[in-house]
Amino acid sequence: MSTPARTSTSTPTDNSLWIRRFQPRPDAGVRLVCLPHAGGSASFYLPLARNMPDFADVLCVQYPGRQDRRAEPLIDNVPELADRVFTALLPWADRPLAFFGHSMGASVAYEVASRFEREKGVVAAALFASGRRAPSALRHETVHLLDDRGLIDEVKILSGTDTQLLGDEEVLRMILPAIRADYRAAETYAPAPGEPLNCPLVAMIGSEDPKVTPAEAAAWAAHTEGPFTLRVFSRGHFYLVRDQAEVVRTMADHLRTSVTP
Repeated sequence: MSTPARTSTSTPTDNSLWIRRFQPRPDAGVRLVCLPHAGGSASFYLPLARNMPDFADVLCVQYPGRQDRRAEPLIDNVPELADRVFTALLPWADRPLAFFGHSMGASVAYEVASRFEREKGVVAAALFASGRRAPSALRHETVHLLDDRGLIDEVKILSGTDTQLLGDEEVLRMILPAIRADYRAAETYAPAPGEPLNCPLVAMIGSEDPKVTPAEAAAWAAHTEGPFTLRVFSRGHFYLVRDQAEVVRTMADHLRTSVTP
């Protein structure tokens, strides 16, 4: 593994616009960066942050246009999101970084890990790609072009957002633009040509997920020269909500090997 980059002498702060630490572990040996799904926010990963072992300091990314950042302009493409997250993480790269992204977040995580390798020579401790097909497994999807009713129905099918909130007109007005921008980012994403990663890569999916097949998840193997693992859980797209204990255990088992004794 490459030596972690010390790219900034500034001290990371918990009130960063992009980074949330719900369970700070400043002495942890590895930092796990969690990137949300389309329409998701950093708080989605609060239970995961609390349940990770002490050797992992969990950093949860907050995209613009939601919760405390809802007044900020939305970003509707993966490369720009990855650029901004990469920059925000530079002060935190004083120790190994691992990445966990769910759905759209997996694409962003892959691009951020690529930037660290390409621009800083830093290989991630691991990349966990959850609920997302490999960048090379393209699908033509146009959910982001649907009207509001169609977009709401799609989100309800995947059960990624509390359906009770979807019945609240005021809340809908706040979250629909962010959901639409995220879907546009996810559905228009195509990776730029480049070398595969060198880190361990673990693809994790639900067996009943309509958004990714086992074959599409297995295609992640072509995107790294490091070890590859495919883990199929039960349930659908948001399998990680009910199977969180097993998801945390899976990641912890992989990350233990990256922690310096």
